[in-house]
Amino acid sequence: MTSSLDRKSQAWSALFSEPVDSLVQRYTASVGFDKRLALFDIQGSLAHARMLAARGIVSDADWRDIERGMAQVREEIEQGRFEWKLELEDVHLNIEARLTQLVGDAGKRLHTGRSRNDQVATDIRLWLRDAVDRIQDALRRLRLVLVDLAERHADTIMPGFTHLQVAQPVTFGHHMLAYVEMFGRDAERLLDCRRRINRLPLGAAALAGTSYPLDRQMVARELGFEAVCQNSLDAVSDRDFAIEFCAAASLLMVHVSRLSEELVSWMSQALGFVRLPDRYCTGSSIMPQKKNPDVPELARGKAARTIGHLSALLVLMKGQPLAYNKDNQEDKEPLFDTADTVLDTLVLFADMMAGIEVDPQAMRRSALRGHATATDLADYLVKKGLPFRDAHEAVALAVRECARSGRDLGELSLEQLQRIHPAVQDDVTQALSLEGSVASRDLTGGTAPAQVREQVRRLRAELGA
Repeated sequence: MTSSLDRKSQAWSALFSEPVDSLVQRYTASVGFDKRLALFDIQGSLAHARMLAARGIVSDADWRDIERGMAQVREEIEQGRFEWKLELEDVHLNIEARLTQLVGDAGKRLHTGRSRNDQVATDIRLWLRDAVDRIQDALRRLRLVLVDLAERHADTIMPGFTHLQVAQPVTFGHHMLAYVEMFGRDAERLLDCRRRINRLPLGAAALAGTSYPLDRQMVARELGFEAVCQNSLDAVSDRDFAIEFCAAASLLMVHVSRLSEELVSWMSQALGFVRLPDRYCTGSSIMPQKKNPDVPELARGKAARTIGHLSALLVLMKGQPLAYNKDNQEDKEPLFDTADTVLDTLVLFADMMAGIEVDPQAMRRSALRGHATATDLADYLVKKGLPFRDAHEAVALAVRECARSGRDLGELSLEQLQRIHPAVQDDVTQALSLEGSVASRDLTGGTAPAQVREQVRRLRAELGA
């Protein structure tokens, strides 16, 4: 009788009397995108086969044949010589069919004690664990680039904004460290998520477990899983670990998007705070003077893309009864694209930020506008004995008068400042200077250059640099 794996249009069962419709075959096949799981599928299959041999479920000879055959399959895949067949639906059946061609019955015995349900759940976890590790490496590199940038610009003063209005002076180094902190929390979320990814579903079989005496702990140890999934129904049917990853990835991309928005603004002629390397920008097809920050702009758009993938996976899962359903085939493309997008973005941003040019004078000119040291003047009056609300009111009146006369608060003479309140003395000059303002914020988390350098030391130790 013809093997089920040899049937061209019925690779999965001899139960049916007619082949699958060609459109249905294309509609339901996943090999076009899940073949990227191939090496992880081989890794999981080898661990499963080794365990089957150790438990006496297959012979040592079968195990040796499977190992030999899989080595050839791996080589064909890595060299691009493997023939992927649509009629075999997915990566798993394609590899198993080729293995059976190479080693015969031993290949047919490989699937003993497992189902494609627990097999694909294992492959996805293996792939995603690796993706998380690569993203963590890229995230660490970006954080180090930003730390370097912060150290170089610990004294570079720029305006801090709230509501896009000049608020108080900060240092560019302090501003960069804000993103280091955001990306640090992203790294923590991914690390925590990895713990829940790193649990072995294999052994759950289709949904109920298996009657074969498998050693799931042996497979878990060999594949580097921290634990095994404790319920067979849950193991094959939930993708919450993938959704959790996409949630963490979406937050990470939101942080990238915020930085992107600032880079776009800072590059504008209105501010001119920074220049990006030419290789990360493009020109205009009609306006020869244009230098467009395409990478940051596109990163903002790709943040929307990852958020969309998160939404898609949540909706995919929300209406599914236990256990496995074909709907879950739709988890892979958004998951794959999310991981690819995040990794590519982080790699690009690390290189781009390493080559950024900062214009301290443009930043300083901007910080001198908008009465950025008004709070410092109010604090100065409080230290002279005024209640804060009275000091606040006095400075607000002075700012209003400055706005009418077209001057900045920092441009007022000592005599004019004393009209605000007689408590003002000549030591007010230091309080109203940009350097004096940032230096006075010398506490943990503050923008003072001394604090920026202290944070840089802490972060280098944390990042092992």
